[in-house]
Amino acid sequence: MENKKVKAPGWFLVVAIVLVLWNIMGLFSFIAHTFISNEALEALPANERALYNSYPLWTVIVFAVAVITGLAASLAIILRKIWAKPAALLSLIAVIIQMTHNVFFTKSIEVYGLAQTLIMPIMVVVIALFMLWFSLFAIRRNWLD
Repeated sequence: MENKKVKAPGWFLVVAIVLVLWNIMGLFSFIAHTFISNEALEALPANERALYNSYPLWTVIVFAVAVITGLAASLAIILRKIWAKPAALLSLIAVIIQMTHNVFFTKSIEVYGLAQTLIMPIMVVVIALFMLWFSLFAIRRNWLD
């Protein structure tokens, strides 16, 4: 027997929109980080500039995967598509790789301090986990097809 898509409650759309907005902010962050001008880079303190320049290319690629698949997953949730789940999972994996590198394999704690270094990565991982859980929750409720 095939499961039919069920009408989702109103709050579902609100959560989905918040996830899209969050992921759009992530995309803007990626663009700002990746395409920073030389003038803006030179305006940073020396230790921040050195940290910025220490990121290898693979971390930029992982960052791109994280934000693009995160945005795709959130849009799939709004469109009520089941492919939100694999997109959210791929985004979460990329986020964990990126944030692990940023926190543990760079000098970001020396540059920004422990609290400032940990707040955003923890928040990004928690929201990526939530988006995966939410897509699974919506699939179980037959809100996605």
